[in-house]
Amino acid sequence: MIGWRARLGFLVPPGNPTVEAEMVVLAPAGVSVHFHRMVARGTPGAPDGQEARNRMMLEHIDESVEMLALVKPDVIVIAHTATSYHLGREREPELLARLEQAARTRVVTAFGSVAHALQRLGVRRIALGAPYARETMLQAKAHLEAHGFEVVTCENLAGVTNIYDETAERAYRLARSIDSNEAEAVFLTGTGMPTLPVLEALEHDLNKPMISSASAMMWNALRLCGVGQPIAGYGRLLALE
Repeated sequence: MIGWRARLGFLVPPGNPTVEAEMVVLAPAGVSVHFHRMVARGTPGAPDGQEARNRMMLEHIDESVEMLALVKPDVIVIAHTATSYHLGREREPELLARLEQAARTRVVTAFGSVAHALQRLGVRRIALGAPYARETMLQAKAHLEAHGFEVVTCENLAGVTNIYDETAERAYRLARSIDSNEAEAVFLTGTGMPTLPVLEALEHDLNKPMISSASAMMWNALRLCGVGQPIAGYGRLLALE
């Protein structure tokens, strides 16, 4: 049986090439990962038009979840952190409740996974890095603060023309540039910017926890399915037992 240990579903933005690659790398033996594309028109990954694409994905999210639910996943993860930033704290739980009722399985967001991860690590003060348009980054900061976290520094990755053309090396430099003594951890938001190859190196270099949307999504999905196997090489969050 495919996914005899757990079956994870990920709802992915239409032009995002990163989520599948990173989730496949992280999945333990016996855990299968399944993907479905969200609906949005326009240039995928471009900072311009990001807000309009976010709205369009939400307008079609019910049918997207319906299609992904056909593979009978144990949990569905909305693998687009900015969905939560667009919704805000009050509207996000309302959306998840509606989707769970229709899909008849647990539905969580990338941001919700990040929030649980930060709480598990005992972190309240964070440095925030993003590859977004400035408006979306400010929404991210406000959303974190609405959930009780203190954002001590935040910065956009400079020179982004398309999020999906970014590299893990650039993510590394962004994390180094936003770190401060006041930050208890560094959070790189966004599922389109590759982060997995540099999380472990950053933890060694900064001597503090590194969280990315990708690492938090897999950690939370496995936790919800009762898979407690630690995954080494991608930072202390995934190595937790």
